[in-house]
Amino acid sequence: MESQKRLLYMKIGVVGFGAAAIGFVSEVMNSNHEIHILERSKDIYSSSISGIRSDGKIFVSSTMGGELEIPISIQREVVDFYIGKLNEEDKKSVRTGVSFDSKSEFFENFYAKGFEPVNSMFWHIGTDKLGSVLTRIYDEFSQKRNIHFHFNSRVEDIDFSDNRVILRGRDFEADFDYVVVAVGRSGHSLIKGVTSKYPEIVASSNTVDIGVRFELPDHLVEEINKEMYEFKVRLKTRTGYTVRTFCNNPSGKVVLENYDDFVTVNGHSNSDGSSVNTNFAILCTTRFTEPFHDPIGYGSYISRLSNILAGGRKVILQTYEDFMQTKRTKRLGRVKPTLPESDFILGDINLVLPRRISVSITEFIEKLSEVIPGVAYPDNLMYAVEVKFYSNKIDNDRYGNLKFIGDCSGHTRSITYATGHGRLLGSSLK
Repeated sequence: MESQKRLLYMKIGVVGFGAAAIGFVSEVMNSNHEIHILERSKDIYSSSISGIRSDGKIFVSSTMGGELEIPISIQREVVDFYIGKLNEEDKKSVRTGVSFDSKSEFFENFYAKGFEPVNSMFWHIGTDKLGSVLTRIYDEFSQKRNIHFHFNSRVEDIDFSDNRVILRGRDFEADFDYVVVAVGRSGHSLIKGVTSKYPEIVASSNTVDIGVRFELPDHLVEEINKEMYEFKVRLKTRTGYTVRTFCNNPSGKVVLENYDDFVTVNGHSNSDGSSVNTNFAILCTTRFTEPFHDPIGYGSYISRLSNILAGGRKVILQTYEDFMQTKRTKRLGRVKPTLPESDFILGDINLVLPRRISVSITEFIEKLSEVIPGVAYPDNLMYAVEVKFYSNKIDNDRYGNLKFIGDCSGHTRSITYATGHGRLLGSSLK
């Protein structure tokens, strides 16, 4: 009887307000549960939700976005949910298409050079439209009497006591029947603290993606950008590492991604473009074996090292030619960086990246240039580092009243899969 009562009414805490939290809350908003959302930002307008706040590419695919089985039908519902928050005029500017469909001329070209082209459908909302999307979602949720937002509430510790979950911050403590942690990649410090305290909830912990943000003129990639906007390919390199492209931004800009104790590099694009350059990530997947259990610590260390060499909360910028010659860049060529000068320093990325990763990335770029001529031009730009943290994969069955969803769970790495993960969990509580 007690478990039945808990299902009918629970006081639920949701840590963070990103894609996964949005998916979860959208499912339970009409339930009898009392829902408290604790968000570290001061308000919805200043939230730093990287996936929802920046660029807004939404993919539907069975081969990318995470290791969970998110049915295609749910992925399409996620797309409809976000697109539905746009006004009718803004919906007209959404770019949509298919990456490497059966008619693509690029498929065979990539395949012949050893690449694995990744098929997906995509929708690009644009950074300039995402603020209004997030605000409309917030307005819809906050109108519900059972949903309560708590901004300026940074959760720093999670504990258990008598089947209750306790959330602690610098100046608050609250307990709940049920807690959903949805802090994304930027919440890595919280996740590390929880998994250190309760190591039994870790199912596995061995992966991190480390690489660079690559920038080149639009005209060099105009043909592929026109066909699919977002091209995703993987390559198994001679080192044994797999390297992939990620987050292609035609006519986009390079930006910083801020964490508590370091910065990395990222990219985005407005709905109608914002520069004459294209940028995309080139990431090398590193999987560790026993006894190593801290891939987040490894990625954080490399990120902090790049900031130290850059003299603060900055990233390193280098031309491709200088990267190949392992010498510091002292002057730029024809390609002008879209990242503000105050956010980077000219330097040598080879001082940051482990050699095996550098060699893998070099092989990837050289092969990519065989399919897309001009990618390996000497004055194209590389920014370091870009890191995609995969949190330790969490066993959500370990504790019935504490769940981790989205990218912080280690099981997703996209807006679509994170939102879908939240929806699946939320639907189980209705």
